[in-house]
Amino acid sequence: MTGGLSVPTSDANAEAIAARLTSLGLTPRLEQHANHASIEAEVPDSLPAEAWREALEAVAEADRFGLLANSANGRTLWAAIHKETPATGDVRGPDHQR
Repeated sequence: MTGGLSVPTSDANAEAIAARLTSLGLTPRLEQHANHASIEAEVPDSLPAEAWREALEAVAEADRFGLLANSANGRTLWAAIHKETPATGDVRGPDHQR
């Protein structure tokens, strides 16, 4: 990214997945958590097969994804993207003394 503030890769990936789901007519919910970002979208029974394929391709970009289905709440497609370890800061390996 050039100029301005850089967006962490996990946030950019989560936003890209949410945008792809939106383009398919779904209404994703994007939430930030301490160690991951999550995306959920209700999937209507009327979603065409081609849109299903595209939705699955979108969530497959995440670290984890799945489908929750039950008679009470219908179908919810979800994805989770783990937040990355910072490139700088106090990240240390084993302590070596001499």
